[in-house]
Amino acid sequence: MKKTRYSNVLGVIGDPVYHSLSPVMHNAAIRALKIDYIYVACHVKPSILPRVIGRISSMGIAGVNVTIPHKERVIELLDEISEQSARIGSVNTIVNIDGRLRGETTDGPGFMRSVTEQWGKLDGCKALVIGAGGSAKAIAFSLAEIGCEVVIANRTRERAVELVEGLREVYKAGRFRVADLNENVIGDEIRATDLMVNTTSVGMHPDTDSIPVPPEYLHPHLLVYDLIYNPARTRLIEEAERRGARALGGLKMLVYQGALSLEMWTGLQPPIAVMEEAVVEALKTR
Repeated sequence: MKKTRYSNVLGVIGDPVYHSLSPVMHNAAIRALKIDYIYVACHVKPSILPRVIGRISSMGIAGVNVTIPHKERVIELLDEISEQSARIGSVNTIVNIDGRLRGETTDGPGFMRSVTEQWGKLDGCKALVIGAGGSAKAIAFSLAEIGCEVVIANRTRERAVELVEGLREVYKAGRFRVADLNENVIGDEIRATDLMVNTTSVGMHPDTDSIPVPPEYLHPHLLVYDLIYNPARTRLIEEAERRGARALGGLKMLVYQGALSLEMWTGLQPPIAVMEEAVVEALKTR
């Protein structure tokens, strides 16, 4: 019996994944490009991740995005990974190349494009990254690449230490360290920081009243980047702007990293404006 192939299927895997706007964004791009693809969201628990990754290859699925909490664990399940993914220890895009699964990361490039578009060059700045997961790794390495001092603060200190050690291994002359998330320590760090990036889910819908750091420490000279895009304006963004800081949500990064993934899968130039408009419209109903 001939096996069914799904070479026109794309998607995103995560746990949870119900909140993802990637299907809205990618399917809008697919319609605009007039190509025979479909993009779906798949809720994948960690216990079945190996089985799902195996199915991507055996069923001929073109590729998938990878989100929380699979960006690091998925590496051991792939046939190969890019040099950048190996360096940071995170994958957010899987490309099926003739049955071999290759891991890529578009988080860092998507973040840097949105930052420079909004605020210009940040070379050499002091950055505080809240979180130590896959997105945090991609962002921390991207900031280290442009000579920034990077401070990592995470609820689980061991994860922050591991990330800092990875940065030091690659950028031996860089300035990297761990900070505690307790109020006194993080307050001092925020006061001395140029750029603060929240990579955690704190403040994401439906828990929109939460904030990852005490708001009283936010200051007018601070740039605040919240990777959350649902809601478009988190409490962190509102509190930052109330205190004179400049703030940016995660919508642009979502669009840019998604566009890079779509280009890897199809070889076509994605319609970025269409993708962004689709996300903006979808957020109005959430």
